[in-house]
Amino acid sequence: MPPHWSDLNVILSKEFIIPSNKDIGAKIQQQNADQRCTYLCGNSLGPLTKRSKTLLQEELDVWGTRAVQGHFAHPYGREWMNIADTVTPLLAELVGASEKEVACMGTLTANLHLMMSTFYKPTAQRFKILCESRAFPSDQYAFASQARLHGLDPNEAIIEMCPREGEFTLRESDIMDLIAKEGPSISLVIFSGVQYYTGQLFPMKAITTAAKAQAKIRYIQLPHTSPCQTCVDSFVRPSKGCVCGWDLAHAIGNVPMALHDWEVDFAVWCSYKYLNSGPGGIGGLFVHRKWENSLLPRYAGWWGHDPATRFAMPPRFSAIPGAQGFQQSNPSVLATVSLLGSLQIFKEVGMMDVLRKRSLRLTSELEMRLIKSKFYVPINEVSVQLHNVDGKDDTAQQGQPGFTIITPRDPESRGSQLSLLFLPPGSNVMERVFNSLSAMGVVGDERRPDVIRLTPAPLYNTLGDCDRAASCLEEAFKGLTKAKL
Repeated sequence: MPPHWSDLNVILSKEFIIPSNKDIGAKIQQQNADQRCTYLCGNSLGPLTKRSKTLLQEELDVWGTRAVQGHFAHPYGREWMNIADTVTPLLAELVGASEKEVACMGTLTANLHLMMSTFYKPTAQRFKILCESRAFPSDQYAFASQARLHGLDPNEAIIEMCPREGEFTLRESDIMDLIAKEGPSISLVIFSGVQYYTGQLFPMKAITTAAKAQAKIRYIQLPHTSPCQTCVDSFVRPSKGCVCGWDLAHAIGNVPMALHDWEVDFAVWCSYKYLNSGPGGIGGLFVHRKWENSLLPRYAGWWGHDPATRFAMPPRFSAIPGAQGFQQSNPSVLATVSLLGSLQIFKEVGMMDVLRKRSLRLTSELEMRLIKSKFYVPINEVSVQLHNVDGKDDTAQQGQPGFTIITPRDPESRGSQLSLLFLPPGSNVMERVFNSLSAMGVVGDERRPDVIRLTPAPLYNTLGDCDRAASCLEEAFKGLTKAKL
């Protein structure tokens, strides 16, 4: 653990390469052009690490000097046939699992389809999928397509849980009540660990427990030789109850988790956000150990086959026990070592215990600075009429420019991200503020029509980044009001 981990004025790790103001095209004074920009967009894409850059170059050199031999003889001890083993222990530690319960593989939505094809077994009575409304679109597409694959109408099969009128996030009690009410008809409960749009951290343990309280899964010990597909399917068909899975795209590397102890059935994630693996980086999945002896992959591939005989090319598939049996093709070496470089830094700074403590403080400091703005509107003062941010009510256009924060105020109910909703909704205030922030060297990301997400990441952001973001936001609003005058 770095001795300065608690000092918010000091960067926790100097391993990160942050673009300069000049790099991002900021329109600022020349003397500040080469300074690092205020990068608050790790919720969308984490920055490159020096470690990852070095590892990538090493692998390119090995490719050039060893070619195919790099699979079995590697000058740095990272034989390509075992490359996933370099990251699996670190991923397992981040999500609170054993190594057998984790696989580094594929991409998020592909992994989600793999998991749903295994765990979503609708019956005439129990066929619904419960999720949050406005889940990330790729999840919504996956849920709907999986329902259709089973001959179901997504409009009937999917329960999208909405916040109460005039609110932006879900109440835990409402989630529990809905699970209890609809439990007999729910086959799968699947939420985002952290909601991508609002930044709400869902109570993962409580939701999983509530789902499992509805579930009494019949476990079947499958034969190890030539199981029929009917047996494979029957293991997971619940006599009564729900399966519980999670999309951890915005949770992994952001908040601590204990997937094994919480008895989560499955989870999927990407690695290019808080794990800083690079654009389109490799994904991962979790399958609880309780399924190890009763679950076989439905879509087998050679990399999920027993490594002891994989290269003997046997005609029959023999799955690796646990999550790694779901692997299909050999993982990208370049994508994996890019992830490895970042995960090594996580380990060096003390993993999620240290990072969460620092994150809670950084996000609270940013929040405190934002709510001091004269353009800030408390969430409880944002009228019910303005709740529909997609609305085009002409009266909304008459309000003064301002913003509120739709991320929960309770630090335990959010990760690093703060989502700012710009007012009036349906106007162009968000876009104009976003452009002004970019011109001043502040990098967040926009979610149309009215939200900007700002995320102080504990690994590479400081109190100075929070100060600058808040002051630039104030300047952006002043520019709007001057232009209006």
